[in-house]
Amino acid sequence: MRPALRLMHVLLFTGLALLAGAATAQTPLPGTGSGADAAAAAEPATPATPGAVDVADIPAQADVDQRLAERVLAATTSAGAASPATAFAERLAAIETAVEDPFWRFSSAELQTLPVPRLESLSRHWRFQARRLAQWQADLGRATTRQAGDAAGLATRREAWEATAAAGQEMPAALRQRVDEVTAQLARAEAALSDPLARLIALGRRGNAVDARIQAAHGRVIDAVGAYDARLLRTDAVPLWRLASTPASPGTGPGDVIRSGLAIESRFATEYAQGDAGGGLRALQTLLACTLPLLLWLAWRSRGPIAAGQVSRTEATVLSRPISCWLLLVVIGVFAFQPDAPMLTHQIALLAAVVPVLRLLPASSRHLLGPAPYVASGLFLLLRLGFVFLTSAAAYRLYILALAVLGLAAAGWLLWRAHRHGHAAHAGRLGRALRAAVHIGAGLLAIALVANVLGNVSLAETLTGGTIDSLYFALLLGAGLTVVATWTQLLLRRPGVSRFRLAPEHAGPAVQMVLNLLVIAAVVGWIVYTLDRFRVLSPVHASLSAVLGYSWALGDLRLSLGHVLLFVLTVVIAFWLAKTVRLVLDGEVLPRMALPHGVANSVASLSYYAVLLLGLVGALSAAGFKASQLTFVLGALGVGIGLGLQNVVNNFVSGLVLIFERPFQPGDVVEVGGTTGRVVDIGMRATRVSTFDGASVVVPNGQLISQQLVNWTLRDRSRRLEVRVGVAYGSTPGDVEAVLAEVARATPGVATSPAPVVLFDGLGTVAMEFVVRAWTHEYEDAGAIRSALVAGIYDGLLGRGIGLAHGAGTVYTPPAPDAPAPG
Repeated sequence: MRPALRLMHVLLFTGLALLAGAATAQTPLPGTGSGADAAAAAEPATPATPGAVDVADIPAQADVDQRLAERVLAATTSAGAASPATAFAERLAAIETAVEDPFWRFSSAELQTLPVPRLESLSRHWRFQARRLAQWQADLGRATTRQAGDAAGLATRREAWEATAAAGQEMPAALRQRVDEVTAQLARAEAALSDPLARLIALGRRGNAVDARIQAAHGRVIDAVGAYDARLLRTDAVPLWRLASTPASPGTGPGDVIRSGLAIESRFATEYAQGDAGGGLRALQTLLACTLPLLLWLAWRSRGPIAAGQVSRTEATVLSRPISCWLLLVVIGVFAFQPDAPMLTHQIALLAAVVPVLRLLPASSRHLLGPAPYVASGLFLLLRLGFVFLTSAAAYRLYILALAVLGLAAAGWLLWRAHRHGHAAHAGRLGRALRAAVHIGAGLLAIALVANVLGNVSLAETLTGGTIDSLYFALLLGAGLTVVATWTQLLLRRPGVSRFRLAPEHAGPAVQMVLNLLVIAAVVGWIVYTLDRFRVLSPVHASLSAVLGYSWALGDLRLSLGHVLLFVLTVVIAFWLAKTVRLVLDGEVLPRMALPHGVANSVASLSYYAVLLLGLVGALSAAGFKASQLTFVLGALGVGIGLGLQNVVNNFVSGLVLIFERPFQPGDVVEVGGTTGRVVDIGMRATRVSTFDGASVVVPNGQLISQQLVNWTLRDRSRRLEVRVGVAYGSTPGDVEAVLAEVARATPGVATSPAPVVLFDGLGTVAMEFVVRAWTHEYEDAGAIRSALVAGIYDGLLGRGIGLAHGAGTVYTPPAPDAPAPG
């Protein structure tokens, strides 16, 4: 076995060296673009530096290059072939039309007069156009690269033939004519590709100009939003007590304001639906189409259990209201799949969720929540009606003030009601969290009220709207979690799930893990939404980006805190995924297959480490490592293996040998190095054995390979029992053998095949010696079965009057020292 281990060590070191060399020596091969590659897949490679073609190779190479040139000419000059530039020009024209539309060209002064929701919509509009253009530029770049590669390949081949013609090689006139023909045809093909390539390059310049206009327009919107955020920290209006003496500024009528806002939102919504750059609209439509029939079917199937009271109140609420569940899923899907959708889309979705949220709140918490959900929903609806007062700054300011006062009054009433009904004494952690939320909301509304009175209307508007919207969004997410949790639990209680072997033991923890992940996602989504409503998402994002983007250099390797966190997160996910894969293979897949002894454990272990290896590679890639940067790491690893990690590598390689040879598997009883116990698991470095005394012994894999290993249960779980019996002389041996055989056959647990055997083993000094040999197929109970066999032999022999012999001894008592002499 040791030569095999040495050979595997050598192979491992060689592999590391080759990997390190490949990381630095790998270079791209020359060739034409992907379009020409498909045509010349089986053709001779063109040298990177053009050189003369050998005379002997001219016929074959000329045929290859001529076919390539003809295919290029056919593709570019055929009547039905559309130039790639045409499609790109049409897409760019659509983007240019949207960008150059006078409707979106607001001046900086005009942007300062728009409310912040309209500014947010304009910002999303320009980000949407920037994404459309970025996608167009990426597609154009790939097409241009292909065309340029094809043109460069043709030019390389043409130069090689020109060099052949100018080399002055002696060749027949027919071959020289052939060279001239191929050169001319390659030149025509190259010229045919030149025009489409020039058009693509020109489109790229037009796209850069459009991108500059988008960035300029978006920059003006960002400046206007920044100016609004700057007003949050300073007074932007007269104090409230001077409002009556301030002359009213002329404004537009309510209809104009409403029509202006709706025009911006509707135009953006139309462009967003037509573009759908990220595919979010298609994903949302798929969600709508799939979930509604399923919910209606579940509601119809659940009528009987609901009427019979076989489900809980919360489950009955969810199952009996499929339309509300569907609307709630649609709203959550809008925010999940279309986070940059028009503000109007998000506002309509939130308004559509008011009734479903109130209908789907968990029945178990209705008593605790009381009227709080109705209060939050009412304030949310009143806040949305505020656009009617946008025509007058004073009227809108007073309306925001009234909302703050109403919110403070509602918070005070809810706290008084909770205290009166004694919720503070028995509400638990959820009740304390709700009371803390009400106190925080009341504090923010009080600050908004004071800011409004003192003249900081922007701060008052932000705090009032942010507080109300964040509370309502928390209700929406709570109702959504209730629906998802209920469906998950109902799904796992279906009869078909119980047939899986993992369901009884792992279904509960799996459901709890899924629910915890959903809660974490909901909390993160609520935090992001709340930060955005309070106008602090951008500075928080900038600060986090600065912290996570801080990097330090280690030679040629540069790391950042974000890369480190991403690496750790990817490794954790890889470990979790690897454990899940091994659990599913061990518990569900492999036991259903007829595999030889130990193969199932080997497949599960190799799958586990393969997923870990892929996860580690993915983690390194996500952290920004490149193949060339791993050279130092691989070199250091090779030195470490050669100097101080020989035992680790020995155990690692031995673990691979154990996995492939399968001398034992988890559950087998083995004996190695004086330790006997049951194998618990086989790792890549060591194997864990649980002794029958309850101790856990970690045995290095190298020791299992290098030392003698006894596997008591490799082929089956049978074990031979042997009991020696000494019978007194004078007994008939045949009678003794019959009694012993009868007792062995009658002992529970003793196998009938092979049958028990009784042997007359010898004549001792004081007894006739017999040996009873029996087999049992119950290895775990072998000790108890042997004990029962010995007891049965004792009772059987004594019952037949056959005595058991034993050695006799005489004890002599020495006289006491200094005994007195008899007198």
